[in-house]
Amino acid sequence: MTSALFALALFAALAGPVTLRLIRHPGFVTGRDGRLSTSTTLALAWTVILLWLLLATLGYGLTAGGGIDWFQGPEGPLSALTTVYLPLLGGPYAALIAAKAVVGMRVERGSLAKPAPKGTERRPLHDLISNDGGRTDLVDLQYVALSAVTMLYVITFFLSDVGGGLPKLPSDMWALTGAPAGAYLLNKLAVRGNPVITGVSVTDGLLTVEGGGFGDNPRIELDGTPLPTTVTPKGSLSAPLPPSAPPAFTVAVTTHGLRSDPFPHDPPADQPA
Repeated sequence: MTSALFALALFAALAGPVTLRLIRHPGFVTGRDGRLSTSTTLALAWTVILLWLLLATLGYGLTAGGGIDWFQGPEGPLSALTTVYLPLLGGPYAALIAAKAVVGMRVERGSLAKPAPKGTERRPLHDLISNDGGRTDLVDLQYVALSAVTMLYVITFFLSDVGGGLPKLPSDMWALTGAPAGAYLLNKLAVRGNPVITGVSVTDGLLTVEGGGFGDNPRIELDGTPLPTTVTPKGSLSAPLPPSAPPAFTVAVTTHGLRSDPFPHDPPADQPA
């Protein structure tokens, strides 16, 4: 029990400052568009967990474990490091590096839109399981969910027997992070470069749509009705708001047969409907 409490305290000492830092300055785990990056966040989480396992095992070995001799032998406390834990870490990092390369190349070629971030507001955790338009993505969801379950397995088994060193999990446990990471990367390669809406505003009867990936012949649709669209010098879109438009409506952008996710617009609270 004492060793488990020590391990929990060490985990809090490692994860606490990292979490606070990311809450205040999330730029380290955000992508080009300012949204939380799934691959970066999971790779960082696995790094913290593995570092905690090694430090807790080292602390136990030098205190209750009996010293250096405790680490020796083929069945020592670190025997599963190369067969289980490094592959567990390798999948997320391979996905991180490859995803950055794929997204960077697609943005440069213009086949993928990554609008610039707006403001410095905190990013919701929903970014981890959603696409650029904010809709939940099944591939991202399975990557995050399976990774979280695997982390829970590792942490629980370690706390149940800190004196046993790194938990002796099945050698093919890496597949719970490697396979989802591969699917995540394939999704990055296959996803279509739909236009992305990041904001909608109305000023003096003029509808303005901000975002990216609009192409050279975009069209604004208000509740499914096309509007005469103009591309502004800043890259946003504008169109005259029809007099019959309701106070609350939904906007979408189509270009070259691709359509953005619908973006709802509600009037300000102090504006009468």
